[in-house]
Amino acid sequence: MKVIQTKLDGCVIIEPKVFGDERGFFKETFQAERYKEAGLTLPFVQDNYSRSTRGVLRGLHFQKTKPQGKLVSCSAGEVFDVAVDLRPGSPTYGQWEGVTLSENNHIQFYVPPGFAHGFVVISEAADFLYKCTDYYDPADEGGIIWNDPDVGISWPFVSPLLSDKDRQLPTLRALND
Repeated sequence: MKVIQTKLDGCVIIEPKVFGDERGFFKETFQAERYKEAGLTLPFVQDNYSRSTRGVLRGLHFQKTKPQGKLVSCSAGEVFDVAVDLRPGSPTYGQWEGVTLSENNHIQFYVPPGFAHGFVVISEAADFLYKCTDYYDPADEGGIIWNDPDVGISWPFVSPLLSDKDRQLPTLRALND
């Protein structure tokens, strides 16, 4: 597998080895020792799976006191996936990294604890997989609005489909006030 560092410390893009022929393909989606060598040392405790349709944007979410690291991938369709650095004192605080994940490119994106995370579906539908380093706790949930002008994410949609909850998220500045 190939590990690509991003401008955000700890966020890495992983290109697994894919073995394919006319019958289909095989890839290893996780192997503890190999991922540990790549710097992913926290244990994964929860796996999540979601399906969304074109234009659906989920995020930007985080856990306030029990932050989750997430190893994410897209097993069907295509998404634009984003991480925003929320670590106090980080030199890249408020900056974002985005990567296209798809069933064709097989890329994984690791978003460490301390980041907000979200994605938007580019294809007609997408199946999205998350491996998480801590358990989801709805009472600990936080978020920032997807189109925060201070963060300035270049989303591929101008008017995505949002949940009522995501539509009401604060800006990063309001979150810190």
